[in-house]
Amino acid sequence: MNLKERLENPVFRLIGTVADSIGQPCFVVGGYVRDLFLGRHSTDMDFVTVGSGIKVAELVAEKLGPKTSLAVYSNFGTAQVKNKNMELEFVGARKESYSHDSRNPVVEDGTLDDDQKRRDFTINAMAISLNSDTFGELVDPFDGLSDIDKRLIRTPLDPDVTFSDDPLRMMRAIRFATQLDFDIFPATFEAIARNSGRISIISRERVFDELMKIIKSPVPSKGFLLLERSGLLKIIFPELQALKGIEVVDGKGHKDNFYHTLQVLDNVASKSDNEWLRWAAVFHDIAKPVTKRYDSKLGWTFHNHNFVGMKMIPGIFKRMKFPMNEKMRYVRKLVELHMRPIALVEDEVTDSAVRRLLFDAGDDIDDLMTLCEADITSKNQEKIRRYLDNFALVRNKLVEIEEKDRIRNFQPPVSGNDIMATFGIPPSHAIGEIKEIIKNSILDGKIPNEREAAWSLMLELARERGLEPKTQA
Repeated sequence: MNLKERLENPVFRLIGTVADSIGQPCFVVGGYVRDLFLGRHSTDMDFVTVGSGIKVAELVAEKLGPKTSLAVYSNFGTAQVKNKNMELEFVGARKESYSHDSRNPVVEDGTLDDDQKRRDFTINAMAISLNSDTFGELVDPFDGLSDIDKRLIRTPLDPDVTFSDDPLRMMRAIRFATQLDFDIFPATFEAIARNSGRISIISRERVFDELMKIIKSPVPSKGFLLLERSGLLKIIFPELQALKGIEVVDGKGHKDNFYHTLQVLDNVASKSDNEWLRWAAVFHDIAKPVTKRYDSKLGWTFHNHNFVGMKMIPGIFKRMKFPMNEKMRYVRKLVELHMRPIALVEDEVTDSAVRRLLFDAGDDIDDLMTLCEADITSKNQEKIRRYLDNFALVRNKLVEIEEKDRIRNFQPPVSGNDIMATFGIPPSHAIGEIKEIIKNSILDGKIPNEREAAWSLMLELARERGLEPKTQA
């Protein structure tokens, strides 16, 4: 590969010229270099200079001119330059040393060699010179290019030291292996397993960031399998670890719900880039370990695991520093409802049941159906075909009912305020009761979703309760 030609963005020559003007060697490093060899697009660029990174950044920002922003972080010796769609990070070459109870290193000025030694993996430790006399020359002391060819994640130095110094690198190793579909070098993976307990000093926010990058990967199950094999999963996500394993009583076992969950996750990932729908797949059976029972007649049962799982989610989200907002509520809703379409295809698909599903799922009905279709992981291909055919019927029925009855996100055409105003009464149990009967009558198809029909039913229900209208409709 001709790197001079590949560094086609004029900013590289500009930075090299600036570095030459103050006599400092300067290199583009890390992820940008790795992605250059992998043919991946990257707009974030990291630069290391032997000397002041802030000085280089200031001069580069000046040269780039208007519409360029400069942020200086003196405490860390770093600076960021933003121009159009580019983010340029500058730092002086440094060496690091760590204490056992922190991932925050003691930093000193260093050489390029020192800086490359502190990098997490060989594929991220490559540097390309930008100075005019050596422009485009690759500096690759740990053979990162060979590891790219072999599709390997490997640490530049002793992996035990690398992971003990900064345990987040264990998560990063698994995340890169998942994103890039690389393997982790055996000695590197063995070190992750040995040092897995060190992950406890890492903030949950940083762990969450890595989990989100894993969940967004093309085949996210790979990351969760590596987390489980390494021993990290039982520390950071014990509820998911608890799904693993098969129990046998009277010669009867159940499927391994951990591997089933990962298959559902990959099935969803093949259909949708929605990371929260993917998380719903991870969580959909999360309560099976706590609801598992053996019945001599029925075999293994997991009664109400969807409802118990729905109740578990806020606590897990809070502990793992997931967002406690509409994203959590979305996942909770899909977990609660994920058995409903399956129950529909096993029974008769009635209009009433479809109306209720539409009402409860609202705008998330399509995502719910995607999750339910992904949940069919039987090895029996005939069973899979039968279920998917039935789900197709449910989808058609959903469209038909929605067009006819406008149930999705519907509010009953008679409100509590209507009832109070009509009968001149304050809020009471009777009002809630009347509203609920009207809503159920519409969902059950007893009356149309129209104000006139709902109003007539309201008057009838009120009379039964001894209420007389005070106003006219």
